[in-house]
Amino acid sequence: MEKRVALITGAAHGIGWAMVNRFYNEGYAVGLVDLPQTNMNSKVAEYGYTEDHILLIEGDLQEVDFLQEIVNRCMQKWGRIDVVVNNAAWRTTDSLRTSSLEVWNKTLAINVTAPAFLAKMVAEALIKQKKSCVFINMSSIMSELVAGYASAYVVCKGAMESLTKELAVLYGRHGFRAVAIRPGNVKTSLSSDYTDAGGNNVSAKLVEEIEDRTPEGRSASANEIAAVAIWLASSDASFITGTAITVDGGLSSNFSSYASKRRLKSDEF
Repeated sequence: MEKRVALITGAAHGIGWAMVNRFYNEGYAVGLVDLPQTNMNSKVAEYGYTEDHILLIEGDLQEVDFLQEIVNRCMQKWGRIDVVVNNAAWRTTDSLRTSSLEVWNKTLAINVTAPAFLAKMVAEALIKQKKSCVFINMSSIMSELVAGYASAYVVCKGAMESLTKELAVLYGRHGFRAVAIRPGNVKTSLSSDYTDAGGNNVSAKLVEEIEDRTPEGRSASANEIAAVAIWLASSDASFITGTAITVDGGLSSNFSSYASKRRLKSDEF
């Protein structure tokens, strides 16, 4: 029996690496996509993953030719793609008031345009072979809940949920599904690099505020997000498409008090 194939962007760290581990250990072959400087080779070697079931693809998601290369290399190696996890993200803490156009455009290019066109290219390749896949798009509770910072990132996460619905409608009759995962705060490097307007790291303070308002009283682990993804990719979730699954320990249910307090302090960013 052929191995199922998962293609994961932003694979070298955090949620992406947790996804790699979970899908590989569940019997998938995995295509890992990330920047050249992320040193994926050493991590794969450290974990003892076999070359037959791993494909490392390094490049910049802002380049459309690289997106096509990702699809081509996966199809050449395995002849199929069963799951695409659009996980790669780039973020600054700038609000719209402080963001430059360059930062804004880069954020949208990596966080929205790349996932959209990667999904399009995957779908086109698979439809030619009468195959399909599941698109899993990483969103955030920030898609609906605004806290007064990281404006471009927040806008992108809202766009990812719209993209998820669009993919579900466009390709559903061809057997594709599309689902977004909407985490709250997750313990990753991305949640440890918040800086204020003066360049000071305020991550510990910010995470403490978030966890204080999370009913579970903590942040999620990356493995908890990966567990949701592996389920969404399975036949047990075969009728779930065009929607978002919230995994936030209850934070969105208690977000209004946090957001109000944070907006009062938004000049920090």
